[in-house]
Amino acid sequence: MAVDEIKQQVQGQKKLWVETPLRESYPLSQAAGCRIFLKLENLQPSGSFKSRGIGYYILRRLEELSANANADDDDKTPHVFSSSGGNAGLAAVHASRTLGLPCTVVVPLSTKPLMITMLKAAGAYEVVQHGPTWKDADAFLRKDVMVKAGSAAIYAPPFDHADIWTGHSSVVPEIVSQLGGEAPDVIISSVGGGGLFNGICQGLDAMSVDTTTLLAMETEGAASLNASVEAGKLVTLPGITSQATSLGAVTVTQRTLDYALRPNVRSVVLPDAEAAMGCWRLADDERIMVEMACGVNVALCYDGRLERVLGRRVRPDDRIVILLCGGSNVTFEMLANWRKEFGYVEERRDSGKGDVHVPSDLTAPNGH
Repeated sequence: MAVDEIKQQVQGQKKLWVETPLRESYPLSQAAGCRIFLKLENLQPSGSFKSRGIGYYILRRLEELSANANADDDDKTPHVFSSSGGNAGLAAVHASRTLGLPCTVVVPLSTKPLMITMLKAAGAYEVVQHGPTWKDADAFLRKDVMVKAGSAAIYAPPFDHADIWTGHSSVVPEIVSQLGGEAPDVIISSVGGGGLFNGICQGLDAMSVDTTTLLAMETEGAASLNASVEAGKLVTLPGITSQATSLGAVTVTQRTLDYALRPNVRSVVLPDAEAAMGCWRLADDERIMVEMACGVNVALCYDGRLERVLGRRVRPDDRIVILLCGGSNVTFEMLANWRKEFGYVEERRDSGKGDVHVPSDLTAPNGH
């Protein structure tokens, strides 16, 4: 496929991501004691926010190929290569397929069969498993897999590139516009390698917003940002032990740490049990299924967690935006298993005798 043809195709394409709804959640607002808005990034084409950053990144690389093309490139079709624990790979596959390009994804051995099947069903050219962590998979992709494509190869990292952050930053003006032109009081976002978090900070800076508190959420066993904040320098975890595998980056970007040290940012770590609780309660209260990496954000709405993290009383008119980042590695069976395994986190709650406020109060595990 000629690069000029690719250029024409890109120029004529619709965006590889969509403007997602910002919906006020009355059950979660009732539970948290303030106004909770869900930014529904789970409705992106790939099922997660990754469509923004990966989509924007691939478009920029195609523009570069077009600008630097020569006659020898006319018979070469660009081939996208992605290293991912799952969701970034899905975003790369969806974007590539929309553009008519092949996409090979390399995932670590810890990636569940469900995600492998989803990548193949989405149209991946090839899915390769290698190494215990994303870092190992990424090294294998770049050193052993991509060489076969030569100059036609487009490497799509999952989070560590300025163009990816720029793509993710597009979520901020959407939120502000959807709130009537005003910035939210708080944005809650999960952090893996830092791509989404960097994009949010970049977007707020671009709009000169410095009054919004950012809660950077991680789970125990995947808290590389929190470890770095505590140390005041980048820390590399020895491995990932959290079940929230989408947060499985053993180190964050330097830019992520720089942003996290700002006074309006708080690094928050919750155990897997509370992240899982956020998933099943969101399913009961809003009929939305998400991964643990997203559930960790929702968990703050329940049982006073938000006030404890903010260190102040929440006000009824506080506008809190949760980046419902999505994630495709979740099923009804997984939700049921998480409730069975982690139901103890709600044992302290009342049985609901005359004190039922939201649907998930009635469906809590352990008979509550």
